[in-house]
Amino acid sequence: MNQPSPSKTIVDVIHSQLKTKGLRISPKTVLAWFEKMVVARQIDDRATRYALRGMGWSYHARCSGHEGIQLALGMTFKAGTDFLFPYYRDAATVIGAGMEPYELFLNGLSRADDPASGGRHMSNHFAKPSLGIQNVSSATGNQTLHAVGVARAAKYYQSPAVAFCSQGESSVSEGYCYEAFNGASRERLPVIFVIQNNGYGISVPVAEQTANPCVADNFIGLKYLHIIRCDGTDIYDSHRAMDEALSYVRSGEGPAMVHAQCVRIGAHSNSDAQELYRSKDEIEKAKSHDPLLRLKHHMLKSEIATEAELAAIEIKVTAALDEAAAKAEAAALPARNSVKRFLYGKAYESSVREEEAKPVDGEKTEKLRESINRTLQEEFEQNPNTFLWGQDVASKDKGGVFNLTKGMLQRFGPKRVFNAPIAEDFIVGTANGMSRFRKDIRVVIEAAQFADYIWPAMEQIVEMGHEYWRSNGQFCPNVVLRVASGGYIQGGLYHSQNIEAIMSHLPGVRVLYPSFADDAAGLLRTAVRSEGMTFFFEPKYLYNRREATGPAYGSDFAIPFGKSRVRRDGTDMSIITYGNTVHMALAAADKIAAQDGGSIEVLDLRSLKPMDDEGIVASVMRTGKVLVLHEDHLFNGLAGEVVAVIMERCFESLDAPVMRLAALDVPIGFSKELEAVTLPSMEAIETKARALLAY
Repeated sequence: MNQPSPSKTIVDVIHSQLKTKGLRISPKTVLAWFEKMVVARQIDDRATRYALRGMGWSYHARCSGHEGIQLALGMTFKAGTDFLFPYYRDAATVIGAGMEPYELFLNGLSRADDPASGGRHMSNHFAKPSLGIQNVSSATGNQTLHAVGVARAAKYYQSPAVAFCSQGESSVSEGYCYEAFNGASRERLPVIFVIQNNGYGISVPVAEQTANPCVADNFIGLKYLHIIRCDGTDIYDSHRAMDEALSYVRSGEGPAMVHAQCVRIGAHSNSDAQELYRSKDEIEKAKSHDPLLRLKHHMLKSEIATEAELAAIEIKVTAALDEAAAKAEAAALPARNSVKRFLYGKAYESSVREEEAKPVDGEKTEKLRESINRTLQEEFEQNPNTFLWGQDVASKDKGGVFNLTKGMLQRFGPKRVFNAPIAEDFIVGTANGMSRFRKDIRVVIEAAQFADYIWPAMEQIVEMGHEYWRSNGQFCPNVVLRVASGGYIQGGLYHSQNIEAIMSHLPGVRVLYPSFADDAAGLLRTAVRSEGMTFFFEPKYLYNRREATGPAYGSDFAIPFGKSRVRRDGTDMSIITYGNTVHMALAAADKIAAQDGGSIEVLDLRSLKPMDDEGIVASVMRTGKVLVLHEDHLFNGLAGEVVAVIMERCFESLDAPVMRLAALDVPIGFSKELEAVTLPSMEAIETKARALLAY
């Protein structure tokens, strides 16, 4: 290996440090450490050459300088039991955890058989879900919340599993990392956070990230969080730290945090020019702390191995990697026609068709709020692996701001129904994590008390939307995100927003928006029983409104995704809408029919994504004129998508231009007068409809 040898003084110091750790490590184990370090270093070097030749590893962050802590972490992880969340620099970690070099080459070369993602994710994002090594995002540090979520499940199911989460020191500046550490501490969860501090976040030094050079010191006030410091370039000290962390976590006391001081040998990544912000002396000094050289010279000094024996290991590794690389280079690329696979999880299909369902109690009806509560309780009874949390959802006899979860705490207990901190990213991120523990888990969350407050969770929402696709079908987050949405309650800017268009833009996300109690029950049941991520928007104005009541069907009643419903038959024009404005459209249609005889069909979309294109086309073909109506803002609203479907498929059947009516493109004012002029009204609908009928 073409690496410099440290001076005799440094060698003696290294040897002295390593041999006095008080650890009884067998020579066989130390030899295994050395071999794995050589594998990691050689893969690092080969990745650089692949990138320079344009053959692969278009993104590569070296693990060089981190191998001590990374191997200790990877070899502490128990494959098939534990959950490991590595980050993009963790090549040595996953090698220690059980991944084969061939699999790392498949990942770096973006081949179809890459166990992390089948070539869908960035190179150097190593994973093997079959071992418990999780597919992790490029959004730095966001896996902390997933680790907390799966640790919550491990504790609930009394499993011996431990969640390991690895990250660089700069990612700890992200707010959701604090949310994760705080939540794990509060719940005393079996999770170990490993912070690998090499002094730089790309080019930004630690001093510009935090006042504490040891970033773990930022969290010393968190009760039950045990913080351990170690030299991440020293595998003995790193091994000691990981052993201490594991012992503490297994005691049940709470989570642990290992802060490993490392060095970065090389640039941040292959697109970084470290010479622009690091001096030559600093770069050379980092090499003097090389974990591989430290271990090698210690082994020679301690007579664990000879120069010849270590050289033989290096030769053996080189030959094995040559073979693995050649095999990976010959492996198949991802098929282009596979790009749409694993976008959505399997949807639940009821054996009872919607139109054949019969009310369980004759003519009795229930409010929209009541139907949601009843359906949740039925689903919790049907599947004991269903959980619910959110803000203010389980406080004694109170069941949320709108009483949607009333009685659930008493019936199902605080381990399945519980409050979350006011931290929307934490609520959503831990749902993603908990659903990883077993495939029959279903998580229902109040992602935010009001749709207006969901924005802190957007990073986790985007993440969850592509988990199934990004993992090549290996992990599907089975999560329903309930959100109270819409206006007409004089709620102002922060209690009146509609966000369905924004969420519908995200790949892999289903979006539902019922306007009647029976639809709410049927769609919610389908969402909970299906695989994948679903937004369930609830028009809070309608929770207790008489016009939104509907019959109560049995626990086998479910409405399929992507199926609209004709709420009123008509022949002269169609109003296509959803949510609060369904009822306004019905009232306007009835009034026009009574006064002028105009026949207006009202189509309730209900399912916004997937959308019922066939139902839209059928309605347009029946009437020839269309008004698309919704409460959300006009610009970039879902009306534009409906209009696009109509223009592409029904243009020749139109008797008039397609018209839209929506909220003004201004914030929702608190004053009743401002709200009234901003949101669609029945009068505005009536005026627009009459104009279209007269066209």
